[in-house]
Amino acid sequence: MSTEAGRPPAQPSALSLRHRGAAEQAWRQLRDQSDAIADSITLTLFERDEEIYDRFGAELRADVRQSTREHIRRGISVLAGRRELLDQAQETWRETGRRRARQGVPLELVLNAYTTGARILWEALVARAGLDPSTGPDADGDEGGEPQEDSPAEAAMLIRAARAVWSNLDHQNRVLIESYRREAARLQRQDLQRQQAAIDALLEGRGADPEFAPEAREALGLGAEDPVACVVVLSDEPTVDALGPAEDGLDQCGVRAFWHLRGGVHLGLLAGPLPGEDELVSLFEAGRPGRVGLALCPEGMAGFAAAFQLATRAAESLPPHEHGVVSVGERLPEVLLAGSPQLVPLLMSQTLGPLLAQPDAQSRTLLDTLAALLRHDGSPTHAAEELYCHRNTVIYRMRQIEDLTGRSLSDPRDKLLLGLAVLARRGQG
Repeated sequence: MSTEAGRPPAQPSALSLRHRGAAEQAWRQLRDQSDAIADSITLTLFERDEEIYDRFGAELRADVRQSTREHIRRGISVLAGRRELLDQAQETWRETGRRRARQGVPLELVLNAYTTGARILWEALVARAGLDPSTGPDADGDEGGEPQEDSPAEAAMLIRAARAVWSNLDHQNRVLIESYRREAARLQRQDLQRQQAAIDALLEGRGADPEFAPEAREALGLGAEDPVACVVVLSDEPTVDALGPAEDGLDQCGVRAFWHLRGGVHLGLLAGPLPGEDELVSLFEAGRPGRVGLALCPEGMAGFAAAFQLATRAAESLPPHEHGVVSVGERLPEVLLAGSPQLVPLLMSQTLGPLLAQPDAQSRTLLDTLAALLRHDGSPTHAAEELYCHRNTVIYRMRQIEDLTGRSLSDPRDKLLLGLAVLARRGQG
């Protein structure tokens, strides 16, 4: 291979080769100190980041101590000129990245440990050679100050050795970061698959299975006493962006949300310190992602399948193509009707059937009047104010309604049936 000018690339000079040889010889002198250097590194790490390592426990400390010894042994061998060991060293870095990702150790902590190790290794070389460290490069790989008492040859050797340390560190970091991120992404996919499988099983009613429940809690990271709720979003449009404001609010409350798609229905399992129904409704009102129904699970995960059905019925009680958020508690009549669809035709025929059989204009007038009377607890005066007509007109229409249906608005049972029928008709569009 030639340069752009057609000349072969420059070969290392004899002086450069001598400096490299001297640097490799200096590194070889550290072989018998490799374990002591590694232990010094781990001690520094444990003292500096004591709180973090305490959280992970003695197992990680032992792993870091053993791993650091392996890194230093192979690192010194490579720096000492045994280039054939580089592949083994790289595999050590990759395995460390994978293992730390599985252990949940923050990547920043791992990279800081590598930087600390490189610095202590460099200091050990300087101390063993009895040379002035100011002739070497700083932590960014730039050349340091002018040589002081060392000979030019010693200074050149130190510079070359230091450059090798930081170049090796850069390479280590690249290999480790790639390995760590790939393993972290794999684990995230695996966790997501477990979470989705757990939610599917909960929707099938397995939350009450004493053998399955601990497995589901582990997959979702839930405690045995964590409150649970279900949210259902019915929408023909993408809901991810619309759910953003709600998720921000849930995060602020410390509530975790696990989203799932089942049969074209977006649903979420909410867990943690859940606020009340009204506050949950207000959180989802921020984005209004579609027709949203919310249901709490008093029985925890065991009741998630029932809560999903109730939340779905609450969402379906909203008019089609209308974005809104309702809880089961505020839509109980509609949820009851949605849970018994086979009764709706019978309810309609025995209550509103005679009104629906009237000519269209008269039918609409009587139905609107009935709805207004029901909203105002049977008061003709208040219904008349809403309908912008005379009170006597409303009384006349009320008598027509009672004559045609055979139901009395002063009878609680008849009023309940008529109210349910009006709700059912509204739900039919």
